[in-house]
Amino acid sequence: MTFFEDYPEPPEHPPHTPPTSPAWAGPPADELPGVVPVSAFVHSGERVALALKSVDVYSTGCVLDLVWTVRRAGRTEHEWRDVLDKALTPRGPFQPGSDGLLVGVGFGDGRKAFAAATGPGTDDGAEDVAGPVLVALGGGGAGGNDQIVEGTSRYWLWPLPIDGRPVLVAKWDGLGLPESSLSIPVESFPEAARSVRKFWVE
Repeated sequence: MTFFEDYPEPPEHPPHTPPTSPAWAGPPADELPGVVPVSAFVHSGERVALALKSVDVYSTGCVLDLVWTVRRAGRTEHEWRDVLDKALTPRGPFQPGSDGLLVGVGFGDGRKAFAAATGPGTDDGAEDVAGPVLVALGGGGAGGNDQIVEGTSRYWLWPLPIDGRPVLVAKWDGLGLPESSLSIPVESFPEAARSVRKFWVE
């Protein structure tokens, strides 16, 4: 027998059930999306390029996966340091104000969705939001050197557009990217949506 043989077991706590997020807030956590490869430029210039790499299609919406790159191309050391500061801050392209990467989606009926760090409001339920909603999910892989800086940015678009011809619009004044646009290939979305799989089948 040891001194701690009768040490009391900690009480069991019931598992915590997190609140259900509205559909507009982000992709479903229990789905493997269908992927639409796009690989098309939103803008390609002498110094800066932005492309839509692919679209992850879920049952309720889609994630737009953007890649961007900027090259020095004759900038002075001071000018290039300013570019790196704008691109590699902790918030990267998601800086507040017009110096950051501005992204939106326009629809043929005049509706617009502007990317934001959050959706319509944390207290709003999905049933109270008509959409469309575009939420900045963040990015990754941003890095740079003496000649080039590059990174990725991801956006959740809700609800899933399956007709019309929505247009992705972007500009980044801080890095010299003018307002540019690209049609989103929604004609491929129905087939991609049919390939969505649940991680767990109840």
